[in-house]
Amino acid sequence: MTDPLLAFRSEFPILERCTYLVSNSLGAMPRTVPDRLAEFVDIWAERGVRAWADAWWQMPIGVGDEIAPLIGANAGEVAMMPNVSNAQATVLSALDYTGPRDTIVMTALDFPSVRYVYDHLAPRLGAKVVVVESDDGVSIDADRLIAAIDERTRLVAISHVLFRSAYIVDAARVAAHAHKMGALVSLDAFHSVGIVPVDVRALGADFLTGGVLKWLCGGPGGCFLWASPEMSAAYAPALTGWMAHARPFAFEADMDYTTGAARWLGGTPSIPALYAATEGPRIVRRAGINAVRAKSIRQTSRLIELADARGYSVTAPRDSARRGGTVAFDVPHGPQVAQELLARDVVIDYRPGAGIRVAPHFYTTDAEVERLVHEVDDILATEAWRKHESSRPAVT
Repeated sequence: MTDPLLAFRSEFPILERCTYLVSNSLGAMPRTVPDRLAEFVDIWAERGVRAWADAWWQMPIGVGDEIAPLIGANAGEVAMMPNVSNAQATVLSALDYTGPRDTIVMTALDFPSVRYVYDHLAPRLGAKVVVVESDDGVSIDADRLIAAIDERTRLVAISHVLFRSAYIVDAARVAAHAHKMGALVSLDAFHSVGIVPVDVRALGADFLTGGVLKWLCGGPGGCFLWASPEMSAAYAPALTGWMAHARPFAFEADMDYTTGAARWLGGTPSIPALYAATEGPRIVRRAGINAVRAKSIRQTSRLIELADARGYSVTAPRDSARRGGTVAFDVPHGPQVAQELLARDVVIDYRPGAGIRVAPHFYTTDAEVERLVHEVDDILATEAWRKHESSRPAVT
């Protein structure tokens, strides 16, 4: 059967040179990105400082409009940020933790960089972080998570899809309970947007962060923050900068926040990253997120089947409705096997406690999925992994 999504392979040059199965870490670069970066160079060279008025000043919101359809948001509701740690810290800084609501609920499987922000910044703001543990290292029990959210909870700051296992948290159920308790919800959707259909309103999020680095194939430095219009009307971040000012070029000493998504911006953005960020999301929108999701389920199911047949320990949900786009499986001598896969131009990554992480995307062929596992077979059978016994683990 012909796979119509493979028509997009020609958009990504790296696919001509290797088997690329690491879009959960860094999506393949679209062929048109060099042209967009050249556009940045040209406008800077030709227009100089006038480039701000010509194009650059509006880019953090304009690029956000490219993301909005992929998360069920409206135009003007998404602001581009340099990274998700910064975006989550911005949300954290907008809320008051004095009085009875002084706790933030997170999970033990949230992305460490986000946990660092909350663990170290929240106490300085008067908040206490409550961490919900995992029984199996793969999933978070929704009942246990909900039980941790009570009248003292100010914010629930959790991942939509867990980075290590690709487990999809029942965010809508959690958010409904959080709102019942009077708490707000900030979702880290970095590992869901672009591989799983996301609708911020259906999920019940108050804030949602993510980035184009991974499944959206937009490169580093292009992350985003969605705040509901109600949140933007009610709150403003203490972590801020001149782009959030209502009159930035007045250079006033006192802060007067602008309205809408721009009030969540900070200082001067990374303009080159914003030029690169647009091409991948446009391709994903053309491919169609429902088609992308259906193919992902099929190929990750096949990976689990192949791993099971070999007795490998799989760190991924068996239920496809609870599985994002990644399957991790542990093999003997995993770090060294991962290094040899990379040497053979089968591009994956390795995570301690999870194993070799494999992330087929809409541009992946079924043959590439099969090739990965057969290469692992060969590496183990021939002991080719021994070439890397003194090497550091393959972490990409």
